[in-house]
Amino acid sequence: MRILGIDPGSRITGIGIIESDGRYSQHVYSTCIRLGDYTFALRLGKIYKEIEAIIHEYQPQQMAIEEVFLSNNPSSALKLGQARGAAICATVMQNIPVFEYSAREIKQAVVGKGNADKSQVQQMVKILLNLQGNIQADTADGLAIALSHAHIGSSKTRLQSALEKQD
Repeated sequence: MRILGIDPGSRITGIGIIESDGRYSQHVYSTCIRLGDYTFALRLGKIYKEIEAIIHEYQPQQMAIEEVFLSNNPSSALKLGQARGAAICATVMQNIPVFEYSAREIKQAVVGKGNADKSQVQQMVKILLNLQGNIQADTADGLAIALSHAHIGSSKTRLQSALEKQD
């Protein structure tokens, strides 16, 4: 199964693609979409277009994305939600199922504890995917989200399929 993991952001969106059978995972591709100082609307368009191009090139079969977390800054939470929406729309328009995970679920699945910090996530992503050198935090987060889906997503996939059959 090829899984696209997305860590949405209004300035930097982390992308990670892995190939996984649920037990063993292999790095396929990772990057950050750097959105610069464009207007917010143009940044959303760039997220959509970049993810669409990545999907066409790497052909993921499923996508996992981090849920919006509550923030002390409502404006930041709103912008994050909109960036997330652009990523989800780009994926759904390609008929790829989308799965959502909380930050706590992702950290639990990758590191083994839900309150892990970014450096622990980065280190475990490197270990699990046998990556060398430094890995950018947003890229590591995208890969961590894909790994989380590989580890815990098979049960969500089965549940979603069962619910769709009932409709």
